[in-house]
Amino acid sequence: MNRTKYASDISIEQFAGIEPLLRSVRRSTKPRTVDLYEVFCAVLYLLLTGCQWRFLPGEFPKWQSVYAYWRKWSEPDQHGVSVLERALKK
Repeated sequence: MNRTKYASDISIEQFAGIEPLLRSVRRSTKPRTVDLYEVFCAVLYLLLTGCQWRFLPGEFPKWQSVYAYWRKWSEPDQHGVSVLERALKK
């Protein structure tokens, strides 16, 4: 990680516990081009600061990529709970 550390970041160890859950949302049809840790930290930054998508610091992946993952992770399952909610509770 060659970017500024933000108060909203989680540790790599914490992320390892939720990474399989986050990966399960997207089928692997082609290689991933973004680092899921960085995407998740960007989502946490947005949730903490309330900034607009386009004002996401440039050190994170492109805001469009972060937004695309956030949309997928935010979709409720048959019980009304999203993957993002489950990840944040771990």
